[in-house]
Formats: sequence, C-alpha cells, structure tokens
Amino acid sequence: MIRWHIGCSGFYYKHWKGIFYPEDLPQKKWFPFYAERFNALELNASFYRTPTIKALENWYNISPPDFHFAVKAPRTITHYRKFNNVRDLISGFYDLAQSGLREKLSAILFQLHPNYAYTDAHLDAMLENLDPVFTNVVEFRHPSWWNDKVYQAFGERGIVFSGISHPTLPQDVISNSPSFYYRFHGSENLYSSAYTTEQLNDFVKQVEQQHVGDAFVFFNNDIGGAAFRNAATLKQLSGM
Repeated sequence: MIRWHIGCSGFYYKHWKGIFYPEDLPQKKWFPFYAERFNALELNASFYRTPTIKALENWYNISPPDFHFAVKAPRTITHYRKFNNVRDLISGFYDLAQSGLREKLSAILFQLHPNYAYTDAHLDAMLENLDPVFTNVVEFRHPSWWNDKVYQAFGERGIVFSGISHPTLPQDVISNSPSFYYRFHGSENLYSSAYTTEQLNDFVKQVEQQHVGDAFVFFNNDIGGAAFRNAATLKQLSGM
C-alpha cells in the first residue's frame, strides 16, 4: 500500500489569510494550523535564503511526530553554479537540513534552471555530487531530461526524478525508485490554475499503478488558494 505524503510548496502566504488561515489567527500560528491539516510540507524558501538551524528545529518541534519535510536546495547550487564546484555547498546543506529536521527530513529537492538542457556532462555532474545517503529529488525545467538514460541513471543511484504538472513541460507520472515525487504548478496558468477532482482522481489511479512505497505530492499553485484546496481533495481521493 502506498504511503501518501501530501501538502503544499510553502505555507507562509499572506494571501491565504481569510481563505485558509482564519482572519484572527496570528502568523506565528500559521504553521501549526497547516500541520494539523496536512502531513507534509515542501520548504521552498530555502531556495532563496538558507534557513537557520533554529528555524528548522522550531518546525521540527511544532510538527506532529509523523510529519514529513522536503527541503529545496539553494539556487546557488542549481542556478548559479549549476552543479559546478558545489560539493562543499551540498554537503553543508545536507548537514543543516538533517541536523534541524532529523528523522522528519524525507527529501532534498534540486530544481534546475529552465536553460539547463541535458548533456552527458550535466548528468554526470549531478550523479557525482548527490549523496545517495539522502533521498535526492531532481526537478527539471527543460524537456530534454525526460529520457530513458536519465531515468535509468537516476534509478541506479537512488535519485528520484520529480514528475511535474507545468504548462510547458511533460506531465508524465514517472516512477524510477521506491519513492515517488510529483509537483503541481498549474497546468494551464503557472502557479494559479486549480485542478479538478477528475484530474486528481486520474492522477491517483496512475500513481497506484506504479511500484512505489512512498508518494510525495506537493501543490505549488498557491495563487487564489488553489494549492491547499487541491491538496485537501487529493487527501480524500488517496484515502488518507
């Protein structure tokens, strides 16, 4: 049976006040409110600014025992250096995330730049720098990466190929490891389009056909509150 871990890509959205968070709920209580309703969170803010150990420990302490975190790696690694001379940076980020979130750390997400196309050298750079001790997830934004050579190489190294619902990219449900990962960004309008119950039910059926143990699914269509609504619907459809 699949163990579903469903949530949103971030929780600190001021435009959710009054539609998800009660009007009178202080911002310091937003995360506890979120964690009562979903069992997983993708920390996206770490892409722009490295979180402090204190912040990670606070989220660890507040969240329920069975809560799961995925943490996005800094853009310095993926967008600026593009996996060139990043071993120390990645190692340091691994240590930070592990120290702060401990057993609740379920994945490290690496989101690549849209111009970062497939080459053998680019693939080798990732394989050489990602530590298989961690569950590494890679999300590509260039269509050239959707190919069997990548799926096989990642599978052999235990790297998860992140599926993605995005207006300009393949939306295949791809399973190349025991852990499955998928990000919903809005299939028509980026970060805002909501998904219908029919679309999400079809997605659940496709995932159930894969040989996976853990399924991590996050919604990044936060504009208008589509993300938390879709995540709640997916929870129901998956039988959580």
